[in-house]
Amino acid sequence: MNIKRAFRVWQRNFTVYTKLYKSSVAFNFVEPMLYLFALGYGLGGFVQTIEGMPYIKFIAPGLIASSSMFATASECTYGTYVRMTYQKTFDAILSTPVNLIDLVAGELLWGATKSAFYGAIIIAVISMFSLVDSPVIVLALPVLFISGLIFAEISLIATALVPGIDSFSYFFTLLLTPSFLFSGIFFPLNTFPAFVTKIAYFTPLYHLVNICRNFSSGEIYGVMQDILWLVIVAGLLAPYPFRLLRRRIIK
Repeated sequence: MNIKRAFRVWQRNFTVYTKLYKSSVAFNFVEPMLYLFALGYGLGGFVQTIEGMPYIKFIAPGLIASSSMFATASECTYGTYVRMTYQKTFDAILSTPVNLIDLVAGELLWGATKSAFYGAIIIAVISMFSLVDSPVIVLALPVLFISGLIFAEISLIATALVPGIDSFSYFFTLLLTPSFLFSGIFFPLNTFPAFVTKIAYFTPLYHLVNICRNFSSGEIYGVMQDILWLVIVAGLLAPYPFRLLRRRIIK
């Protein structure tokens, strides 16, 4: 892999994004804010404190994680598929010195960048509403990039396997939505049977929520296991987008 050529792919996607960012930001920003206000202030009025904190402070850090996940997943499924299939952008890029490995690496880096970017937006907003107790929350940004690599890898694997763009609804409904609901964003998982927590442990969002919530309260050392889990999984999944997209593109 040539880092410079991979960066050029990233740069191309970033340049396009700067022209279309308004609609993208609205989609990935408004929805988590609706969850924050509707559940945090609405449902929060009927919920006692959870784990020693007001309900809205409990869910706010989790929305950092979920926003970054959905931003990356949307980019590396629908966005990548459109560039690959309809716009023929991949064909144009591969006619240059950029090879397939550089192209996929650039897509992964761009997906991870969007994860960190949208996470930063939510961090800034909830900080303005005094829902963050510690400046340690800024340490979540590099972790959001690492978790963004995982979300990008999983999404590119789905992009390589789906028969058509309509099939992404299965990916979001059967994989991402259950992860969103059962990752500890809205309620502690210890109220569920033990097997639910064990399943949740194998989802990257579960670990990212733990990290964001701990950083939000100023806790650093209790998340090292979660960070290590994310780093290991990012490394284990890394080869598969390259292999499967090569099989998809080079027939």
